[in-house]
Amino acid sequence: MRRAAVLAIGVAILAASSASAAPRSAEARAVRLRSFGTCSQFLGYARSHAKGLVGPNGLRGYPGPLTAVPPEAAAPVQADSGVPGVDFSTTNVQETGVDEPDIVKTDGSTIFSLAQGKVWAVDVSGSKPRLAGSLQLDQGWNAQLLLYGKHLLVLSGGGGPPILLRGAESLLPIRVAGTMLTDVDVSDPSSMHVVRTMSVEGAYLSARLVGSTARVVITSTPYLPLVYQGQKGAETPAAAERKNRGVIASSRLRNWLPYYKLTDRKAKRTIHRALVGCRQVRRPVDFSGLGMVTVLTIDLARGLEPVDSDAVMADGNTVYASTGSLYVASQRWAFANPETGELPQSVTTQVHEFDISSPDTTVYRASGEVSGYILNQWALSEDKGYLRVATTEAPTWLQPDQAQQSQSFVTILRRDGGSLVQAGRVGGLGAGERIYAVRFIGDVGYVVTFRQVDPLYTLDLSDPGNPRVVGELKVQGYSAYLHPVGDGLLLGVGQDASGEGRVLGTQLSLFDVSNPAKPVRLQHETIGGGWSEAEWDHHAFLWWPASSLAVLPVQAYFPDGTSFVGALGYRVDKGGIAKVGAVTHPVQSPVVEGEPLPPQAYSAQIRRSVVVGDTLYTVSDAGIKASGLAALGNLAWVPFR
Repeated sequence: MRRAAVLAIGVAILAASSASAAPRSAEARAVRLRSFGTCSQFLGYARSHAKGLVGPNGLRGYPGPLTAVPPEAAAPVQADSGVPGVDFSTTNVQETGVDEPDIVKTDGSTIFSLAQGKVWAVDVSGSKPRLAGSLQLDQGWNAQLLLYGKHLLVLSGGGGPPILLRGAESLLPIRVAGTMLTDVDVSDPSSMHVVRTMSVEGAYLSARLVGSTARVVITSTPYLPLVYQGQKGAETPAAAERKNRGVIASSRLRNWLPYYKLTDRKAKRTIHRALVGCRQVRRPVDFSGLGMVTVLTIDLARGLEPVDSDAVMADGNTVYASTGSLYVASQRWAFANPETGELPQSVTTQVHEFDISSPDTTVYRASGEVSGYILNQWALSEDKGYLRVATTEAPTWLQPDQAQQSQSFVTILRRDGGSLVQAGRVGGLGAGERIYAVRFIGDVGYVVTFRQVDPLYTLDLSDPGNPRVVGELKVQGYSAYLHPVGDGLLLGVGQDASGEGRVLGTQLSLFDVSNPAKPVRLQHETIGGGWSEAEWDHHAFLWWPASSLAVLPVQAYFPDGTSFVGALGYRVDKGGIAKVGAVTHPVQSPVVEGEPLPPQAYSAQIRRSVVVGDTLYTVSDAGIKASGLAALGNLAWVPFR
């Protein structure tokens, strides 16, 4: 198996080497990508730019030496949903028809959850939930699930074999950075089993599922056996740099392209292949680093082997997708000049668009660049062929002149050949503040900025060439997540704050935005000393329209020493916000002196909520609890044991 690099280092810093030329205005800049006609051109490009960066301690601009065990040659190929009549909630996603990975999935009959390093299956088809089965997985960290039919795709970072890091005086085994994809057959939840696994060189960024086709986005760096000063044979700077230049000059395609290993347990075969062909890699005209973003196209109905792959020689931080397009955005951070100490004046974000309208192929479409940085995937939204991008022009910690206040923009991009160019732009949002939440709904945009107070801006985006701010509402605190909860109603989840901007606890704010020119906050509820995972991960938020029920996990710690760890349910409508009830999971077995610490020996933190029929199921690492939907009364508890 081809072994990956010891250090998985992003290319954002390398991108900064050319970021000094980034435009300081907020205008969008066209970015055209070029393809490599031959593999020789690709290899020549990589070697040429690496030679300009190589030094006695790896590649200049990286925070440390890029060191790897030399890769092995690729091995040859060896021979060889839903329940009718049951209404249930699905993962809270950004776009209808585009599923997103999460730690809990359900088909209305079984709830699948990741906890304690296992996949747990709980049967919710009967009168009472019951544990159907579990499956131990070695998935590294940040594992997530996608469910298609009777197949569960488990995606995670941190997979891969241990390799050796050779230091100046030590030999230290560590686990490489990588990605593991696991295809689990869940046709019988009591006997779940792994069908196929794919180990990928590179870091898992995100994925999207449309129909049976999953697009998995991987970021990777070169795999070069570089040295750094002090190692044997590289005792002096000149000797170390000379050796590293030799490594670059003798590098081959397998040093620059990521590989994968696919094991099919049913067919009893293993495949080693390059993740992407050199002719499928594109690059910006301006050098943007030696790393790579690869989009894998996997038809889950056919198995785990990619049916297509495309790559861009650049960084990737954020993924957003509609049913027809997938976008990968990356911030081009510019750091202080190492010689002068001068701080940069601007930050830009590049956006690359891929056509995913065909289930079997992913085709690179266009690229563009806007000033500023984006908050998360909600800062991107496609509508009628236009891409809306919300950015804050400059983070305050990068501003050398504090008198020059930051501001935020919404830029609308249109496709022009191979470029995403500006169709319109509106700025001046939140002077001296940064974006905390964004939501685009049809022709209307909502942007929350914050420093001491929370201006909620409403934007008219009906004319892409002339977007404009039509309303503004200032309230204390801020919303970090916005969710539509009925005609003309918007619910914000965030933090209450004092007049000086000091946060006070989780806050729900109900806004009437039926008149975008005059948004009104109808009511707000504060859980003092609390915070909710829904503030930074929208998958933790549940909205059940049939009951006008909002459920969110909350942890709160009060001045008297008491606390609450669980989930809170609220009825939300034009009449306001009314608390329905609270759900907590049992505290696990108490700690006994002299005995091993039992799993989950603490009050279990609820992570997700699911509705099936007339029952609310809350999920933690300790188990699943069933509660009545009307008042959240306790019905049953299924521990993960």
